Amino acid sequence: MSEYQRKLETKLWAIADELRGNMDANEFKNYMLGFIFYKYLSEKIEIYLNQELKEDGVSFKEAFEDPELKEEVEAEAIDNLGYFLEPRCLFKNLITKAKNGEFILNNLHTAMNQIENSTMGHESEEDFVNLFEDVDLQSSKLGKSEDDKNKIISKVLLHLSEIDFKLGDAERDILGDAYEYLISQFASSAGKKAGEFYTPQQVSKILAKIVTLNKKQLKNVYDPTCGSGSLLLRVSKEAGIGEFFGQELNQSTYNLARMNMILHDVRFEDFNIQQGDSIENPLHFGKRFDAIVANPPFSAKWTADIKFLDDERFSAYGKLAPKSKADFAFVQHMIYHLDENGTMAIVLPHGVLFRGAAEGVIRKYLVKEKNYLDAVIGLPANIFYGTSIPTVILIFKKCREDDADVFFIDASKHFEKVKNQNRLRDEDVKRIIETYQARDDVDKFAHAASLDEIEENDYNLNIPRYVDTFEEEEPVDLDEVVKEIRELNKKSVEVDREIKKYCDELGIEAPFNE
Repeated sequence: MSEYQRKLETKLWAIADELRGNMDANEFKNYMLGFIFYKYLSEKIEIYLNQELKEDGVSFKEAFEDPELKEEVEAEAIDNLGYFLEPRCLFKNLITKAKNGEFILNNLHTAMNQIENSTMGHESEEDFVNLFEDVDLQSSKLGKSEDDKNKIISKVLLHLSEIDFKLGDAERDILGDAYEYLISQFASSAGKKAGEFYTPQQVSKILAKIVTLNKKQLKNVYDPTCGSGSLLLRVSKEAGIGEFFGQELNQSTYNLARMNMILHDVRFEDFNIQQGDSIENPLHFGKRFDAIVANPPFSAKWTADIKFLDDERFSAYGKLAPKSKADFAFVQHMIYHLDENGTMAIVLPHGVLFRGAAEGVIRKYLVKEKNYLDAVIGLPANIFYGTSIPTVILIFKKCREDDADVFFIDASKHFEKVKNQNRLRDEDVKRIIETYQARDDVDKFAHAASLDEIEENDYNLNIPRYVDTFEEEEPVDLDEVVKEIRELNKKSVEVDREIKKYCDELGIEAPFNE
């Protein structure tokens, strides 16, 4: 990380402190990230249109004031950027008002509305509609009076105006990295709620590297519980991605995911993020994907309605995941969407490896009948925000290269402790990936279990059954122990004599019988 990036991150978190006292992390993240997004869209459209109008010798502002160019400029922006923003609504113009102590809340509200309204009836509408709905400028948590609210919002925007995200630097994604940093920091502060929108970066890295192994380009990638979209974007750091697909239940997090895509310069026509329950109401039904990644809510509840036995995602298994634990419902949903030559990686609680009843039936079907399970990777406990339980990564492929075994890795003891959280180090991630790729047995770390071996274990996939991490204790020298006890007894007698001597001198009874 560059010194510039480090200072930038420190400054961004300091700006967040302006809001932190008024509301919890999950709330003030909506304001902070929303304002950064507005600043980005303002600067993006101005840079783009000034460049497009350069040959005409006019600026964006001048062109918008020209009746003959106004509509043309607006159409150009919507066709290529997906939205439009009038010069008077640009971030820099609100900053001028804020510096003069003017009331800017109405102007800010107008600007955010204009971004959304400009997309109506266009291809980009679905990607921009209601994007700013969580930036509630009338919230009492911003202050009791309108002036109080204006004061704190102006203060935050003025701080943001001092930051140069270097949008003109095509070689670096400073803004995208800064946004990811903030999302991770908010997750760390939000505790249990963080699981709704963020997968720890090191875990994301493992999933992304595995689904892109030996591939430079993927047609598409899908995450049925995409949160802030960070996991999808992480995959794009490992390989070129044609299209991004995702679904997210939480409305606020869904807005965050769309912002995150746009901020990372993913064109509006190249991503399709939907809002809703991907199990109960799948919105990409029938599509197939080259890569699928997910960190679904652990053991979430779902309806497990009998109608799903007629759903082609679940019908072949003959059983549905229990109402109290949707873990295998997510697995079945994702496998349905996986392309024949695709790879799927999902994070789940350890219980999926050994729980019986319906889950045992589904697990056996996946291993014995379909032979889709490629690998099981055990992770350390306490690496996810909001839960301390140990987790596991399951890797599935429909066309496996090594279809005679399932590869097990026990990485549960390899991590560093950071405050109250455990964290995978870069060397831990590297070891997991290299071991998975080599697929060789490693003492106390990895084992390629044959399908016969798994059958002998009645399709129980609990990792200790396949990777023996037991450490033998050194043998005890009993003669040495007896010798030490005699020495201690001898010293004890000497100490007792000394105590008796002092007690006699003081004329008091010794605290033991002779």
